[in-house]
Amino acid sequence: MSNRTRVAALLAVAAVAAVSVLAGTALAKTSRAQATSVCLVTDIGGLNDKSFNHLAYVGLQTAQSKLGVQGRVIESHSGSDYIPNLLSCVQGGADLTIGVGFLMADSVNTIATKFPNSKFAIIDQSYSGLASKPANVRGILFREQESGYLAGWLAVKELMSQKRKLVLGAVGGVKIPPVDHYIAGYIAGAKAANPSAKVLYGYSQDFVDQAKCKEVALQQIAQGSQVEFQVAGGCGLGVLDAAKEKGIWGIGVDSDQSFLGPQILTSAIKKVNQGVYETIERTQAGKYRGNWNLVLGVRQGGSGIGKISSKVPQAIQAKVLAVQAQIKAGKITNIPTTVP
Repeated sequence: MSNRTRVAALLAVAAVAAVSVLAGTALAKTSRAQATSVCLVTDIGGLNDKSFNHLAYVGLQTAQSKLGVQGRVIESHSGSDYIPNLLSCVQGGADLTIGVGFLMADSVNTIATKFPNSKFAIIDQSYSGLASKPANVRGILFREQESGYLAGWLAVKELMSQKRKLVLGAVGGVKIPPVDHYIAGYIAGAKAANPSAKVLYGYSQDFVDQAKCKEVALQQIAQGSQVEFQVAGGCGLGVLDAAKEKGIWGIGVDSDQSFLGPQILTSAIKKVNQGVYETIERTQAGKYRGNWNLVLGVRQGGSGIGKISSKVPQAIQAKVLAVQAQIKAGKITNIPTTVP
């Protein structure tokens, strides 16, 4: 091969390589341009509630890491923020807008109806429960009653092992379905463990102010409560503080709140992060489905019981996990969702 031929061959190879690099760069830019954009709007509890909103954010972060989606979070500080924040998501070009919480139902309904070509999801609200039933909304629901049942059952068995009064307390934030699902299950689980168990319950009318929740918890403790279950997001941290102060058990909610101290008996788990991630994943895959609900319970791995205190006898820990297995297998059904 002559020198001229060699040079021509090398130039041809270089040209092909350059085209390949340019094509790869263009493909990468196209891929980035087509990345699913997700906008998450919190309720007034905010990202630092250590439970509900925080878990939704964790789900978005996981999707960003694993799926490469573009994520945006807007925190709401009052109910009047909901509509402007949801509108900001849509106008910002979000492929999927997620409203975090039952309290956002009317606002999601309003914006979803106004923008029928945009995709929405709402946590803790059925799509059919929205006033206009917009077809571009997907509900993300949980069987909180299953988690509550396990927490109530464990609490009573632990009190029985210590020969303590079978009086339990529960503090909800606002009386809305997801909160009552937890409390109703808690009562049912306590009664299943021992029919003579008594459950006190009340509402702080707040999901943020810890002092309000602590006050309700202290009232219940004064009435003999030996275990306090918080179902009030960030406000509920006051419940767990009251339990610590009075030397009784506390039960966390939504996320595993065992990190809050040795007073935590366990937590009633609700994997909001799983619901958010699965919804984003399906949207990115072109399988978004509105006019439908994703429902997660023990069987789907979306509900259950968190870490149990090491102070609880191993036999009791094993038994409550067996009860959870029974729920998963469909042997324990029809757990109440409304309080007496």
